[in-house]
Amino acid sequence: MFAEERQNNIAKLLKDKSSIRVNELSEIFNVSESTIRRDLQEMEERNLLMRTHGGAVGVNRTNFEPNFIDKKNEREADKVHIAEIAATMIEDGDTIILDSGTTTLEIAKRIKAKSLTVITNSIDIAAELSLKEGVETIVAGGSLRVSTRAMVGHIAENTFRNFRVDKAFIGTNGISIEEGITTPNMVEAQTKKAMINCARKVIVVADSSKFTNVSFAVICPVKAVTSIITSEDIDKTIIKSFEEIGVDIITK
Repeated sequence: MFAEERQNNIAKLLKDKSSIRVNELSEIFNVSESTIRRDLQEMEERNLLMRTHGGAVGVNRTNFEPNFIDKKNEREADKVHIAEIAATMIEDGDTIILDSGTTTLEIAKRIKAKSLTVITNSIDIAAELSLKEGVETIVAGGSLRVSTRAMVGHIAENTFRNFRVDKAFIGTNGISIEEGITTPNMVEAQTKKAMINCARKVIVVADSSKFTNVSFAVICPVKAVTSIITSEDIDKTIIKSFEEIGVDIITK
C-alpha cells in the first residue's frame, strides 16, 4: 500500500474515532511504527490531524462535546469501577470537591466516609448527597450549562476560591502529556482550574479512551495532577510514560 492510500485510510479512521494510536495503526496497516509516525507528521503538516503522545486526533474534534445523557450511557462499567476506587480514597473528615460529570456522580453514590464536606458544581451530585447522612454539601452558584449539567462561570469560580480542600476529583475529555488535561468548553475549563487551585491533591477520573485525546480548552498541565484513576484496559506504555513524570495511574 502506498503512503498516500494509507494516509487516506488513516483520515477515514479518524472520522469514526476521536483518537487513534501509533501501535494500533501499525497493526492495521502492517507497517512499522516509524512509518506510521512519518505518515502522521505529513498529515499534520497538511492540517489533516493533530499528533499527540503516541497517536493522533482529528483536527475537527477538539470542540466536540457529548451531552450528559450520552456520556451517562457510555462505558458504564468503567465509570463504576473508577468510582469504586475513588470512593475508597475519601476518608472520614475529608473536605473534597466533586466536579460535575457522570463518573463523579458515580463516586457520590458510593461515598461511605462520614463527617465529610463536599463542594460541587453539579446539581445531580448535590441531589445525590442530600440523601446521605454525615455529609455537608456546598453547591457552587453560577450559570447552568444544560449540556453538562454543571454550574460554571465567575460565580462558580469565586465559590471555589473561598475554600481549601484535601482532594478534588476532576472529570475531563482529554489527557495528553504534551497538551495537558483538556475539555471542549473554555468556560468549563476555567471553573475546573478554580477547583484544582484550591485542592491539596488533584485526582482526575477518566476512562482509558480519554488518553491521547486533545480538546479545545486546557485545564492544566498533566504535572499539576496528583493521580489519575482510569479503566483497566489502559495501555501499559501509557502508564509508564505518566509515571516517569510523577503522575500515578491507578487502575485497581
